[in-house]
Amino acid sequence: MTTPRTAPRLIATDLDGTLLCSGGTVTARTAAALAAAEAAGVQVVFVTGRPPRWMQQVSPHIGGHGVAICSNGGAVVDVHRGELLESFPLDAGTALEVVAALRAKLPGTAFAFEYPAGFAREPGYEVPMWGEDEDHPIGPAEELLGTGGTVRGLFKLLAKHPDLDPDKLLTEAREAAGHLAEITRSAPIPLLEISAPGVTKASTLARWCAGRGIDRSEVVAFGDMPNDLEMLAWAGTAYAVANAHPQVLAAVPLHTVSNEQDGVAAVLEEFLGR
Repeated sequence: MTTPRTAPRLIATDLDGTLLCSGGTVTARTAAALAAAEAAGVQVVFVTGRPPRWMQQVSPHIGGHGVAICSNGGAVVDVHRGELLESFPLDAGTALEVVAALRAKLPGTAFAFEYPAGFAREPGYEVPMWGEDEDHPIGPAEELLGTGGTVRGLFKLLAKHPDLDPDKLLTEAREAAGHLAEITRSAPIPLLEISAPGVTKASTLARWCAGRGIDRSEVVAFGDMPNDLEMLAWAGTAYAVANAHPQVLAAVPLHTVSNEQDGVAAVLEEFLGR
C-alpha cells in the first residue's frame, strides 16, 4: 500500500464492500479514522449506490457537512436533515425504452425503481432488501412510470435477472441499452443499476467538488465494484480494497487491505500519521 505524501482535501468512499464491514456497519477503528480526518480538515463524502432511504445507518459517521452522494450519483442528500439537495433523474420515457430493450435482449428481467418518495417494483422483482416489508407500489413498469404513475424523479432503475452470471448480464445489457443510459452493477447477484445518461458517481462528485473549489488532484477515492470505476478514474488518487472485483483491482494501481480489515481506515491513518 502506497500513500501520497500529504493528506488530501477530500476523501470520497464507497460504502458497502469498501468502508463497511460485511455486517453493513462501521467498525470502531474506521469510525475513529473518519472522525480524525474531519478533525484535521479533510472532508469525507460517502459516494454510494445506496438510495437516500438507506443512509441513516451511517449518519453518525458522515461528518459535519452531512452530505452523501447516493444512487450512483443520482441524488445528493443531506443525511442529517433528511433533505434531498440535488438530483439527476432518469427520464420516465427513457426508462421505459431501457425496460423494453432489456426485456427483448434478456427475457425474464424484472424491474424496480428508486425515487424520492421511496421504492416501487414489478411483481417479478424479488430481491431481499432492507425495508422490503414496508408498503410500496407494485405493478408493471409501464403503469408505475406512465402518466399518473407513482414513480416520479427516478434516481435509479434496477433490473434483476433470475440466473445470468452478473458480469455477463452487465455486458449484454450495455449492448442492448448502453446508448440510452448508464448501466453498472455492484451486487454479487445478477442485478443492474441504471442511471440517466452521463450520471455516475464521478459526475456528481466532480460537480460537488467544483462547487467547493476542490480539484480532482486533491481527492482520494476508495471503491470495490464496477459502479466505482468512473469515480476511481476521476480522483487524483484512488484505492481498491483487496476484496474488490477483479476488474477494479486491475484498473486501480493502488490497493489497500480488505473492508473486513478496515482498508479505508488504514490509508487514512497513514495520511494522518497515526
